Amino acid sequence: MNFHELLERSIKIHGHLCPGQVLGVKMAMLGMEMVGVGFQKEGRTRNLIVYVEMDRCATDAIQSVSGCSLGHRTMKFCDYGKMAATFINIDSGTAVRIVAREDTREKAKELFPDIDDRYEAQIQTYMAMPPAQLFDVMPVQVDISPEDMPGRPLRRVQCDQCGEYVQDMREAYRDDRILCKACAEGTYYRLCD
Repeated sequence: MNFHELLERSIKIHGHLCPGQVLGVKMAMLGMEMVGVGFQKEGRTRNLIVYVEMDRCATDAIQSVSGCSLGHRTMKFCDYGKMAATFINIDSGTAVRIVAREDTREKAKELFPDIDDRYEAQIQTYMAMPPAQLFDVMPVQVDISPEDMPGRPLRRVQCDQCGEYVQDMREAYRDDRILCKACAEGTYYRLCD
């Protein structure tokens, strides 16, 4: 599949064209190529895991191109707030981390001075620039624990405090008790009366 076909697929999933979509599609294409994983016309790529470092538009693009998702346990979210992602071929262990270069935003003003809408200028710039100018790429090593691999849960235990079940070894142990992280560390929510 080519860039424009993958961008169209991404726009359908995300709902609109934006600079993050263009960056995410190009980032995913580059990452998959660099770790030796091919594109699937439909469905997901079975030997790829992607760690995304942002919960922005580019993540939807990376998901649409790679077929990786949280539900299949092939996309991992690290809340670093960075326009970056790491692509890992789980068969070979080859991994690269790709970071969007900040200076490309400024290039949009230079390359497309007649476009008043800065987002449209960024879209055109990101489409025109080759990956070598858009991204910094670094080979990395990622040690993925067995409980983080795709597939069936390795273990399922019940929290001694709330009674809810915890999968994939995400439980905590306090004073010889099995606790879910919510009971051990606190929750992001508060129960209503």
